[in-house]
Amino acid sequence: MKTTLNFEDADGFYEQLLDAHQGLTPEQSELLNARLILLLANQVGNARVLKECLTAAATLPE
Repeated sequence: MKTTLNFEDADGFYEQLLDAHQGLTPEQSELLNARLILLLANQVGNARVLKECLTAAATLPE
């Protein structure tokens, strides 16, 4: 699992993500997030990497 910044224009992506949620109900926003997660997981494709990402995301910062 890569833990260093590995994509172009992180701020631009974050802005696009916020824009995609604009005007959605909380339920619609949750569905958008779920679809996005599944699409991105499909792009990663590697079960081991996906498991590492899940573990890292579930770890609370100290």
